Amino acid sequence: MKKYFQHAGSDLPAAIVVFLVALPLCLGIALGSGAPLFSGIIAGITGGIVIGMLSGSQLSISGPAAGLTVIVAAAIIRLQVYEAFLLAVVLAGFFQLIFGFIRAGVLGDYVPNAVIKGMLAAIGLILIMKQFPHLVGYDADFEGDEGFAQADTNNTFSGILQAIGRIHPMAVVIGSVSLFLLFLWERPAMKSFIILKLVPGPLVAVLSGIALHAFVLNNYPGYALGKEQLVTLPVADSMQSFVSFFTFPDIKHLSNPAVWTSAITIAIVASLETLLGIEAADKLDPLKRVTPPNRELKAQGIGNMVSGLLGGLPLTSVVVRTSANISAGARTRFSAIMHGLLLLVCVMFIPSLLNKIPLSALAAVLIFTGYKLAKISLFKQFFQKGWDQFVPFVVTIAAILITDLLTGILIGIGVGLFFMVRSNFRSSVFMVKDANHFLIRLRKDVSFLNKPIVKKTLEDVPENAAVLIDASRADFIDKDVIEEINNFLCHAHLKNIRVEVRKSMTNPMHILFMEPKTPAA
Repeated sequence: MKKYFQHAGSDLPAAIVVFLVALPLCLGIALGSGAPLFSGIIAGITGGIVIGMLSGSQLSISGPAAGLTVIVAAAIIRLQVYEAFLLAVVLAGFFQLIFGFIRAGVLGDYVPNAVIKGMLAAIGLILIMKQFPHLVGYDADFEGDEGFAQADTNNTFSGILQAIGRIHPMAVVIGSVSLFLLFLWERPAMKSFIILKLVPGPLVAVLSGIALHAFVLNNYPGYALGKEQLVTLPVADSMQSFVSFFTFPDIKHLSNPAVWTSAITIAIVASLETLLGIEAADKLDPLKRVTPPNRELKAQGIGNMVSGLLGGLPLTSVVVRTSANISAGARTRFSAIMHGLLLLVCVMFIPSLLNKIPLSALAAVLIFTGYKLAKISLFKQFFQKGWDQFVPFVVTIAAILITDLLTGILIGIGVGLFFMVRSNFRSSVFMVKDANHFLIRLRKDVSFLNKPIVKKTLEDVPENAAVLIDASRADFIDKDVIEEINNFLCHAHLKNIRVEVRKSMTNPMHILFMEPKTPAA
């Protein structure tokens, strides 16, 4: 606990930034899922406090995720009763606990680095494009939507065109001022002032947005924003009314097969998103700390059980909030816990004040976060690494932009695996020719995929040649490849080819090689 207080100067401002980012996303994802608005807030509070305390990640932030919106909406429609859906969330958490105990977290280690970086860049671009309509006052699409196809029948690109035709002047002013302040706050000159360094730029941007709108509302009400362009948080007039916002699962739906299928679907998708989220967090962490994936699955499982028991949406590690947390200078998981506490305290005591926050100011914060994730320098960096890194990186970005997060990641992994297999395929068999002398060297793992190139290489050896087959550096050689080499050894003397096989004395697989026959004199 002592180390958390040591970094409180960094973690508290970061917690405020994450709180400002999380608030509209929690509400928007609940709205897009067809769930009660307060269910998103419950999930955000649980993700911050419960998972923040149990997680092994120092910087990851958990909460309701846009990637689960379609699954949650479908489950609520299928089950028809919200209490039955909450039971599915609790069961999903139980399944995640099992995943953690059987060490399923290792799956996250198989995602290529280029795909993880592509995911981060894609989310940055999505934030910029999806938040632009909110920045200019067009709020037809819910906050936090990351899918290409939108609920209002538009897609990401057509939504931008619709927004351009329906600009609200006051929203543009607030959004522009907020963006200006965010970029200004990043200037080295501003950071030289200790007082300004302690105040997070997003908080300044949001407070400026509230002040601007209050001024216009009092002096020029005709230009003020509508209620739909402000945060819309349920307001309780008493503690009893506040408690009524919580809903509890009904165990009588336990016999419904649809509850179990919804639970396992949520558990699998939430676990995959979490593993990707902590991989991204570790990549962004300036201290390069490594999150224990199985501990994270257990923490997520307990978090989802608590969220479901209280009436909240399912949780995952969320890249947008995590990146905002890291960008704001967080050092420990204290920032995650504090952002959850801020959500709880603010929705209990000052919901009316929160409802004065313009969505355009919050959109500016998210666009600024997106800009940091998708900088041009990142594209240059991967281009310089070569096509085997750049292509999976770009394909992942494009796939996520036109589909959704998980589909795009799977496509990116497929492309990354193709380049990995291609690289191993080319490097496993090496041939050098000098006049009528041939060196064929087998390196690393020679799989059945290398059989065609081995076969063709041996067939191309001319008569009266001398061949050295060096297998001493191969850790594994597929038996199909060994058979092709043995066929060559068996018939090489007919073409007067002199063959020497160099084997490893310690590899038992190499006893499968035949002894080459001596050509006739």
